[in-house]
Formats: sequence, C-alpha cells, structure tokens
Amino acid sequence: MLYNIARRILFSMNPETAHHVIMANLDWAVQLGLTNLVTHMPDDDPIEVMGLRFPNTIGLAAGMDKDGERVSAFGGLGFGHVEIGTITPLAQPGNPKPRLFRLIPAGGVINRMGFNNEGVDKVLQNLRSADAFRLRGGILGINIGKNAVTPIENALSDYEKCLDKVYDAADYIAINISSPNTKNLRQLQGAGELEHLVSGIVAKREELKAARNGKHVPIAVKLAPDLENDDILRCVDTLIEKGIDGVICTNTTINRKGVEGLLHAEETGGLSGAPLRERSTAVVRLVAEHVKGEIPIIASGGVMTGSDAVEKMEAGAKLVQLFTGFIYNGPKLVADSVEAIAAWRRKQNS
Repeated sequence: MLYNIARRILFSMNPETAHHVIMANLDWAVQLGLTNLVTHMPDDDPIEVMGLRFPNTIGLAAGMDKDGERVSAFGGLGFGHVEIGTITPLAQPGNPKPRLFRLIPAGGVINRMGFNNEGVDKVLQNLRSADAFRLRGGILGINIGKNAVTPIENALSDYEKCLDKVYDAADYIAINISSPNTKNLRQLQGAGELEHLVSGIVAKREELKAARNGKHVPIAVKLAPDLENDDILRCVDTLIEKGIDGVICTNTTINRKGVEGLLHAEETGGLSGAPLRERSTAVVRLVAEHVKGEIPIIASGGVMTGSDAVEKMEAGAKLVQLFTGFIYNGPKLVADSVEAIAAWRRKQNS
C-alpha cells in the first residue's frame, strides 16, 4: 500500500527524474529504517556461484546504480549482490534525453541511456559506498563496457583498461557486449569478434592474477535475448572454451512483441520488464539444457514477482537479478523473491 502511494508520486515524474529522486534519498531512507515500512530483510539463503558465497540468490542488475554510489543502501533492501555500471574507461554523458520511457500497461521500460557514467576512476572513488555491504558478506559486481567514441575494432582495449582498474575492487566483473544502446556493440557477439574479445579479456585477467598473487576475480558475460538460439549456444560454447566463469541471460530486447500500440512502444532502445520475461526465461532454459552445469547462469529479465524468480531457477539459473520489477513493485519484491526461491530450494533438497 505505502509503495503504491510512493509509486504514484514517482510515476507522475519524468522517469529519469524519478530515478534521481530515489537515488538521492535511498541512503538516509535505509539508515533511518523507513524502508522497513514497505519491506523487511530476508533471512540468508546462501549459495556458492563462480567460487563466491552469495548471501542469497537475488541481485540488483546493472543499470540502477551506474556509478556505484548507493551499494550498501541497496544491500540494506535485501539484495545479496549488487551489480553496478555499466562503466567505461572515460566519463560520458550517454545518449540525448529523453531516453527512458515507461510502458505502464505492460509493466515495461524502454531505455536508450547509452552507458552514461562518471568513468572508471570516479566510480572507484564512489565505491566506499560498498564497504558496509561487503563487510556483511554482500557481493559486488562491476559491469564494464566500451566508450561510445571507441571504434568497435578497438573495443578490447576499453575492456582491458576497465578490467585493470576494477580488478581489486570487484567480487566479480560482468562484460557488457549486448546493450542495444551503444552503436555496433552487439557485433561483439559475432563468432570471430567474441572469440577475439574473450581471449583478450581472459589473457588480461591472467596477467592481473600473476601480479596479485593468484587472486582470481570471476568474469561473467551478458548476452542479448535477440540472438538466434544457435548463436546464443555458439556464444556460450566460446565462453566455456575460453574460461569465462558465468553467463548473464539476458540484456534488454529490441523486440516489441506484446507491446505494439502502447504509448512509447515505438521508442528506440532496449525493452525490459514483464514483456521480456518469457524470452529471457526461454534463453536461460536453452543455455542450461545445453551446458549441463558447465557454466553458471545468472538470470535477468522480467522478474516481477517471487514466482517469476522461481521460474528462472526452475529454468536452470543459479542467481536472479531484478531491475524493472523493482521499479514497478518496490523493495518488497526483493524479500518476496529471496523467500520464494529459498522455499523452492528447500523443497528441491527435501
């Protein structure tokens, strides 16, 4: 009830303005316990994925806390992991506004933000915000990408620069090659391009490991839902072959199936939320049946309820991330999803 009132106020604002209002007030709202009026901290339901102990299965997807300013505040809402970013080597403003649109009847959001962020050096300074979260066992993911001005043929250089800088700060690193909002980025999922990129990233990690007494930071790659199924499996085979630790299924979609005719449906950008759920889950299932446990899957896309989160686990995911569902349904969705999956896992083990 309380979040419904808050949502009416927030949804009366421009979406990007509403986001800034939430971000500006989240720290004190969590610290003063105001968020306890709309949710509660779920009990731990630990799981080991990519060699890391996650306190629960539910994480915040990249895109919400782009600059790593509110990690512990989000942790205070019950997230077991928080993935910040996407961040790039140099600060960049992103695409022109307006660039964020709600499709309210469909429970969806279209964004064409374009990796707006303060740049890797400033984000690393911001990550003091993660100290309390990590101290109590929370997992910090850092999602990295390329600058818009970097030619696609030089993309590896940008990923290497970010990898080098965030290596000591991250519990895991996510590689974003699937956003539809940076020109030509999705080309990096092509056969030759992906092999070149991933080989370079893994080689860079080996160099960083050697310089840091063997410290291994897991790397996950985020894929688009719009690839043909055969191409998805080709990508995943390449990730396994090259030694990548996880795959995130999926990013936003450029498909508009199910939202045709709605206000803002024709806006360019990536569609997230309820309209993405079916395809995203299908990709999780496709990958899980193909890899048979060789690489863990982090599911992202269309989780609007606790039962949606369980659906992702049933399809083969090890972790589940929230984004648009969190916008529409508020912090209660975090506890609902953690607890629904915990009950499902207990049943599986009984």
